[in-house]
Amino acid sequence: MDENAAPVSTEPVPEPPYVYHYYLRPRPKVVVKRDLLPGLVVALTTFAAGLPAACLWSWLAPAQLKIVSAQDGKFYPIGVESYHRLDALMVFVLIGLGAGVVTGISVWLLRQRRGPVAMLGMTAGSFGAAWFAQYLGGSLAAGRYPMPSTIKANDTLLVAPALETWWGILAWPLGAALAYGCCAAWNGLDDLGRRLG
Repeated sequence: MDENAAPVSTEPVPEPPYVYHYYLRPRPKVVVKRDLLPGLVVALTTFAAGLPAACLWSWLAPAQLKIVSAQDGKFYPIGVESYHRLDALMVFVLIGLGAGVVTGISVWLLRQRRGPVAMLGMTAGSFGAAWFAQYLGGSLAAGRYPMPSTIKANDTLLVAPALETWWGILAWPLGAALAYGCCAAWNGLDDLGRRLG
């Protein structure tokens, strides 16, 4: 043993007080009863947003130029006009994704109601809003492009856009859940920062 070495203290070094204080706090629990009414309000408010989405889609979706067949009387698209079937769907999906991101961030900003109840209400409301937008958007588009009273063979008509599949309604709830989930992951707090002060 080196006689010139400094004596080593055998007393334990106390930990800083904030270390134990942080880990001894009880973890916050999910509050369901108190968040049920705000979650329902979020769902209904999100559902109401389907009306402007339907109006926007009926205004942006392109109509198809079709010709009336002389053989069977059916409408057939002229040239590349058939591509507008996909265009109408993609416009609806993009509107849904944009509305979903706005919905997710808006619900996240309700700081006192952050949590799974608000997220479920938002997702259910987004699904209902997308369904309502698709249902109402088809009616509004049909009103913008009315069919003539008399139709003869070889007539060319501008036919209203239509959504031929229901897969597009998934864009809004997926966009909302993704935006809300990214905000929650970025936050990183156990209580999501919902307790002020």
